[in-house]
Amino acid sequence: MMIEIKGIQFINKGAELMLHAVLQQMKNYWPDSELVLAPNSNSSYLDRANVGAYQKLSIKKGKLDVNRLSYVIPDAIRGALKAKFGLVTEADIDVVLDASGFAYGDQWSALSIKLLANEIGRLTANGKKYVFLPQALGDFTRKQDIEYLKSALPKATLICARENSSFEHVANVIGRRNNLVQYPDFTNLLEGVVPDYYINGEKRILIIPNHNMIGIRNVHSEWKKSYVEVLISVVSVIRELGFEPVLLNHEGKKDANICHKVQQTAGEDIVLINEIDPLKVKGIIGMSKAVVCSRFHGCVSALSQGVPCLGTSWSHKYERLYEEYLQPDCLIYPHITAAEIKQVLATAIATVDEPEKSQAREHFKLQSQAMWAKVNQLIC
Repeated sequence: MMIEIKGIQFINKGAELMLHAVLQQMKNYWPDSELVLAPNSNSSYLDRANVGAYQKLSIKKGKLDVNRLSYVIPDAIRGALKAKFGLVTEADIDVVLDASGFAYGDQWSALSIKLLANEIGRLTANGKKYVFLPQALGDFTRKQDIEYLKSALPKATLICARENSSFEHVANVIGRRNNLVQYPDFTNLLEGVVPDYYINGEKRILIIPNHNMIGIRNVHSEWKKSYVEVLISVVSVIRELGFEPVLLNHEGKKDANICHKVQQTAGEDIVLINEIDPLKVKGIIGMSKAVVCSRFHGCVSALSQGVPCLGTSWSHKYERLYEEYLQPDCLIYPHITAAEIKQVLATAIATVDEPEKSQAREHFKLQSQAMWAKVNQLIC
């Protein structure tokens, strides 16, 4: 069985963490399966080769998508491409596991919906499976998007909405169907690795920025003016509480730019960690006293490991995540004062081990295990 993992990359540590989470389950459920990854600007050939992936020969450029032609390429030629060059086409793939995280909705290009709908249509028409692993979906308000999704989504093998808002966004388009279910983010089952250089974590509080907080996709526009100032206030609060502030870059140059802005104002002595291994990123989060985070999977890594975590939001996925983990008060707002940050952070640290919060963490891990069992049942 050839399985393509779609939507991952190697710059955003959350996306790469999802890749590792899927690879772990492939070993558990389908040890003889073969991995396929498609190229993209944040997924180099070497990165893909290092995880043992066949390279997808995608016949697509912008609006032009002619992957349907892969189905008329003779088996002998496709076999030779795979054996000699490690290249496979859409026609070779048996299952697509879509781990895009958050890529479909009004905050993204309408073209992605069109291409998605066409891909689902081709794959399912040829007896292949398409599974949306748990991810944020919607809103969907553009008329053309809705038409494409109404046609394509009922054909998907499984659609896993990551939270209630995403479930409702899809249900509003195609209704409540058997292939539409709700499961939490699945990286909560993945164990982190603590790097040797990260010591005294109990005395450190991480700050994890996200350039989307000041970008055009942020539905909370007030953040665009106040975001960096709030992070600078966070640094001061951490020091007042007797901890060391540490910046952690969770994704590439744009997030690094925000880290540098914080350093320039709050102190060049602030440690900045640029860790390329997503498992070590999760390990660093797990060993820290607390986290102030704007990256979704940074928040998940903290909340699922019982690490106090203040969050900021640029889409509905954050509000739903904090509600699920019974910590909605830990989402801070654009005009929060330093005194308020101090109070919320101190409270988060003091209450992190409350029984109901521990129970929520375990509940979502059981839900993720159930999700993988369901996927296995449907694709095998």
